[in-house]
Amino acid sequence: QVQLVESGGGLVQAGGSLRLSCAASGRTFSSYNMGWFRQAPGKEREFVAAITSRGDITYYADSAKGRFTISRDNAKNTVYLQMNSLNTEDTAVYYCAANYGSWRFRTIAGYDYWGQGTQVTVSS
Repeated sequence: QVQLVESGGGLVQAGGSLRLSCAASGRTFSSYNMGWFRQAPGKEREFVAAITSRGDITYYADSAKGRFTISRDNAKNTVYLQMNSLNTEDTAVYYCAANYGSWRFRTIAGYDYWGQGTQVTVSS
């Protein structure tokens, strides 16, 4: 069992930056691949970024490439999402998720555990 708690969301102006954190419980965090998803009002939840358990491979949605960076610190049981050059289309609830041994990084069904989400609002 893994419990995930996101933090770091908030209100930011377009062009600004935020860093989201996701703290995981349990001793086996380093065994889990981690992902970030987001869901805007009236839209489906979508993939943003993912990182393998060892942190050696990362994946990004096209919308995130070049602006967002996913990283993890296994010693702190935490995964991060650094978001730069934010725009109003990035406004959403951001969720972190964990999967054990699945290569389905870009799909919701590939993940076993989810956090409660943190709101990111980008103003124009």
